[in-house]
Amino acid sequence: MNVLETERLALRRLTEEDAGFILDLLNEPSFLQFIGDRGVRGVEAAREYLRNGPLASYERHGFGLFLTVLKAGGVPIGFCGLLRRDGLDDVDVGYALLPRYWSQGYASEAAAAVLAYGRETLGLQRIVAITATDNVRSIRVLEKLGLKFERLVRLAEGEPEISLFATVD
Repeated sequence: MNVLETERLALRRLTEEDAGFILDLLNEPSFLQFIGDRGVRGVEAAREYLRNGPLASYERHGFGLFLTVLKAGGVPIGFCGLLRRDGLDDVDVGYALLPRYWSQGYASEAAAAVLAYGRETLGLQRIVAITATDNVRSIRVLEKLGLKFERLVRLAEGEPEISLFATVD
């Protein structure tokens, strides 16, 4: 069942049946470079990632990452959703798409729907986003959505600094 729909996309909760797709997405070179290595190397590890990440987030917070699918053909292209992370005071919007779906407006379309959902359905006043300082494509998406650079942050000791963007009222 879809949680959100846009003109071209459907976003639904992830399930363990999405493990094969998640395995592929989490091992894309761009995901590893800009988001990080989650250590997911097999389908069972992908199921574990889903259980401990998105599925646990739905239970704990009532939101999480959603599988993002093209309405035309039902092809999964990535995920997008809201996250409650250690090291951040606010809920943040996160997304990742397979590179073959970049530069077509899908990230902006999905993230705009998720931001609206966060504000209108969940009542969140402030939503942030984080990205690697050199992830120019992601920065462009966040700026297009109206988020503004606020500061550099570290999510944990010893981690690199990343850029924090925030919604502006």
